[in-house]
Amino acid sequence: MPHSNSDSGMPSPAPHPKKRLCPFPLLLSTLFPVLAAVLVYQLDPFDPAPLPIHELGQAAMSVSFATIACCKDGWIKRVRLHHADSAVEKWVNTHGRPLGVALGHNGEAIVADGYKGLLNISRDGEVEVLTEEADGLKFKLADGVDVADNGMIYFDASYKYSMEDSVWDVLEGKPHGRLMSFDPVTRKTRVLSPIFTLLMERRCRQYYIESNKQGELEKFVDNLTGLPDNIKYDGEGHYWIALATGNSVVLDLALRYAFIRKAMGLMEKYIGGLSKGKNAGVLVVDLEGKPVAHYYDHKLC
Repeated sequence: MPHSNSDSGMPSPAPHPKKRLCPFPLLLSTLFPVLAAVLVYQLDPFDPAPLPIHELGQAAMSVSFATIACCKDGWIKRVRLHHADSAVEKWVNTHGRPLGVALGHNGEAIVADGYKGLLNISRDGEVEVLTEEADGLKFKLADGVDVADNGMIYFDASYKYSMEDSVWDVLEGKPHGRLMSFDPVTRKTRVLSPIFTLLMERRCRQYYIESNKQGELEKFVDNLTGLPDNIKYDGEGHYWIALATGNSVVLDLALRYAFIRKAMGLMEKYIGGLSKGKNAGVLVVDLEGKPVAHYYDHKLC
């Protein structure tokens, strides 16, 4: 008759103890990326400036209602507009990145080139560098330009960040830009004023070049519908303000909190691919800064 183990007097084998999962590796794998990000954030020298939120707390404004073109490949093109016949023709290539252009008093074009500096282009297409530095600091990114009635040339340029790194200038929000003048007679370049965080703050200021307010800065227009990047007067009572991108929740948060702009900067530095936004276009305002029209494309960035 068969016997069971219990009947044989043999002790039953002891059950194997259950393995306990140690929580430490799991905890470490969870906390390590966070700790690494905090460490990088603390040690990285990139330091965005706080913006004057008390001046920027209002909601953005709402809007109800032959030229020369500068192109990314360095070409400056003439756009001829006619009722029945319009054409775009290549004129001259600066072999740089023309960003701002104004017509001089003798038919020449004055160009702010992101790589080359301030240029003079004659009627025949001859390119001359007028200036590329001021007070010992070379221009890294010349952007906007205009010519006064007396022939004086006014322009702006950043001395820290180049065209490829311009996103850092936006995020850092410090006065690396300068408003300058160039005298075609004396050929001297003069720094008039540092340019602070007007781009990120979404506002424009007016600088007085004459009158009893000479040298003063005053409010012109606040709470723009996007990030301003160049402005032109059309001679008919309107300023046309180019908007590099429209407003967004991300921009609103970045405007208020410097640590968010630093986080965005670190993402761009170590990962890349920050979104450039959408709804780029142009805002038209009158001489008092009041909006007249707003043109934009939600796919344009």
